[in-house]
Formats: sequence, structure tokens, C-alpha cells
Amino acid sequence: MEPDKLLLFTGVNCTAKENSMKIGIEVQRIFRPKKHGMEIVSMEIIRELQKLDQQNNYILFAKEDSDDNSIVETANFKIDKSITGPYPIWEQMGLPASAKKHALQFLHCTANTAPFFCKVPTIITVHDVIYMESLSFKGSAYQNFGNLYRRLIVPRAVKNARLILTVSEYEKGVIAAKLAVPLEKIRVIYNGVNNQFVKITESTLLEAFRIKYKLPEKFILHFGNTAPKKNTIGVLQGFKKLAATQKHFLPLVLTDCDTAYITDLLKSIDATHLLEHIVVPGYIPFSEIPKLYNLATLFLYPSHRESFGMPVVEAMACGVPVITSNTSALPEIAGGAASLINPAKPNEICDAIVALLNDENLYQQLQQAGYLNAQRFSWKNAALKTLEVYNEMKTICKL
Repeated sequence: MEPDKLLLFTGVNCTAKENSMKIGIEVQRIFRPKKHGMEIVSMEIIRELQKLDQQNNYILFAKEDSDDNSIVETANFKIDKSITGPYPIWEQMGLPASAKKHALQFLHCTANTAPFFCKVPTIITVHDVIYMESLSFKGSAYQNFGNLYRRLIVPRAVKNARLILTVSEYEKGVIAAKLAVPLEKIRVIYNGVNNQFVKITESTLLEAFRIKYKLPEKFILHFGNTAPKKNTIGVLQGFKKLAATQKHFLPLVLTDCDTAYITDLLKSIDATHLLEHIVVPGYIPFSEIPKLYNLATLFLYPSHRESFGMPVVEAMACGVPVITSNTSALPEIAGGAASLINPAKPNEICDAIVALLNDENLYQQLQQAGYLNAQRFSWKNAALKTLEVYNEMKTICKL
């Protein structure tokens, strides 16, 4: 984009070095190989910022890990991996000290939490406040500790931050209500969808992927997860009804979990006989997920609670009809282009699958509507909105 056009969108003239800022971005886990939602959001926005902004200087604070090519340094984007220690020590002691050492004008913390005491002004991205709504110990030990840590940190971090970013209008309202934050302090920046999430027409590429992961010809796709909110148990209950009521039904592919975990869930609903109809390929790298979507017949995302729900948009961009929940931010993001169900009612999950697979017109309608809806979301737009916020900080902090 030409500098004058960028100025129209952001108010930042990327040729004016004399007005540049020194900005810190906390991306502690961005180099871990198995990235999840928050790391992917940060990675995509930073990649776009590197294309758009040659004016400001950036320090990215990250922890050493194996996927160190996911973000590379440029002339004005430098990476600091010098902070060590467990996450609470890294964030609460190392990060504010490094921010001060680099003489930052402000620090953007991207993963819900931030230092208690930081002499540098902060922006904090709060993806959701689910951990403030209820306290559950049904997840893994890592998830349980994370929720406790966020319950302690987030209220104070939000209070101290100059601005708060979040990913949907729904979550903006929840943050304002739960944390007593003025709405005018919160900015909504929608997530984007990576350009690799497209319809793939190269059949040999898809077939090689199918063989690699031993996938069936046609299947229902769900990203399995030990987090209760992802509702893998509800998917299995819906699948149990599908198997009981339909003479012929598609197999279910569950990624991101192991067979032992799925077996335990099936035992809990007296449905271990369904194992022969379930494929558990394990973790599939992010770079290969577009192939998975393209092979799927339909995508299930009946989460109990989401602040955005990136897989919904990714699947739509790949031309896969989506069944998702009528709760939280999911209707806002689905934009009327998905089949919406009550995630607490497995019967509705089953009925939505049957309706989609038995009605070719409905199936094609959701394919087309979903593909168009996905065009609303791009990482370039997210980066432009982020630059607007950074420029706003210039005024707020009187830089």
C-alpha cells in the first residue's frame, strides 16, 4: 500500500521517521511449534505490520522455542529472547524490566495478561474473559493453572491499561460488564483468515494428505479438545444419536486429542462401540489444516463459549458448510452463513448434520454463503486497525 493511502486508513505516515514510535509487543509463546489461537493471531498481525509499517520501531518479546522462523527480524522489527523463567516470572518481572531497558513508549501485551507493575504504558488484548465467568477444574492441569493465573492478573491489568483490544462486539460487552471497564476504553479488532485457507483444486495434493493421515473419503470434522467449552463430549453425544437413527452415516474425524481421551469420553456416554467410526489423527500442523478443511464434508464447531471462533471462518473460506453454536460471539462471526444449534442439546447437533447431508440445496447455500462471509475477515485489515490504535496511543500518552 502506498504511504499516502496508508495514512488515510491509520493516520500514520510511514515515511515520516521523525514521528516514529518505539513499540513493544509481548508474544511470549509465538515460537512454540504447536500454536493455538492467541499465538496465531499475534503472528498474523505482526506479519502484516511488517509489510505496512516501516516508520515505527518494534521490539518483540518472545521465549526461545523451536519454531523460530514463524516471525523473522526486519530493519524495524527486532526480537528479544533474553527473558527467561516460568511464565509468571517471565511476565511479571522480566517483561517490565526489559520494556524499561528498551525505553519503549508503550507495550502491547497480546495474550490476556500483562505485568502488574509496569512503568511503560500498556495496551492489552483480552481475547475473552471466560475464566472470570466460572471457575472449573475439568481441564488439564496446565489449563487450570492458566485460568487461576488469569483470574488474578486480568482485572488489575485491564485497570492499568490505557486501551483494551478484543476480537468481537460480543466480547467487548462482556469485558465491560465483568471487569467494570468503560466501553470507550475498548476497541474491537476482528481476527482475519490466513490466505492459505482457500478452496484447493489440486486433487493429488489432497489425496496425498488423506493417505498421510489415513482419513476416510468423506467425513465430519471436529477439532477435539480437553477444554470443556469446546464441547467434544456434546459432539460425541450427537454422533451417538446419528449412529442410532441413521442406517448410513459419515465417520467422525477428531483432531488435537488422543484415542485414550476419546475412549474415556465414549465410556462416559456408553458409546465405545462408536470407536470404529471415529478417526483420531492427532495434532495436524497449522500449515496443513487447509487440506483438512477441504477434505471434510462438513465442519462441527458447537462450542459453548467463544469470543470469536477462527475455525468457523477458516472452514467457510475453504468452502466447507459449518454447524456452530447460537451462543456468545459465534452468530456474530458466522454472519448468517452457518447452521446454528444449541450446544447444550446434542440432539440439535445430530439434526443439523442430517438436515445438511439430506438437503443438497441447503448444503450448497451454506457453502456459498460461508465463502462470502469469510471475505469480511482479513489480517491486513486487522493490522491496519492495530496501527490506528498505536497511533491513538501517541495522543493518549502525549508522545
